Amino acid sequence: MLPFNYYIGLAVSLYVVGLYILISKRNMIRMIMGIEIMLFASNILFMAISSMLKTGFIDPYAQSVVIISIVVGAAIAALAIALIVYAYKLFGTTDVRKLSELKG
Repeated sequence: MLPFNYYIGLAVSLYVVGLYILISKRNMIRMIMGIEIMLFASNILFMAISSMLKTGFIDPYAQSVVIISIVVGAAIAALAIALIVYAYKLFGTTDVRKLSELKG
């Protein structure tokens, strides 16, 4: 098993990549991808912490929380993509800046 520091490094680097995507990109689909990367990083960190607290195995409670988090994140991403597709059909763009200019 890898040391705990490797998992923290992986989680922090994924979180930074997701945050960079969220801040720099103005395409709504890319923003959703950045949020999902950040969610994945938090799940990795949660599993690493649960394996550190009880050495030898990973707590089943932590596994169930992470699985529920993955399912809820996938449902939210599917809903967000459906709204993005509807906005693209209605306005013809997925750029956040252009959509904010369309205020009535």
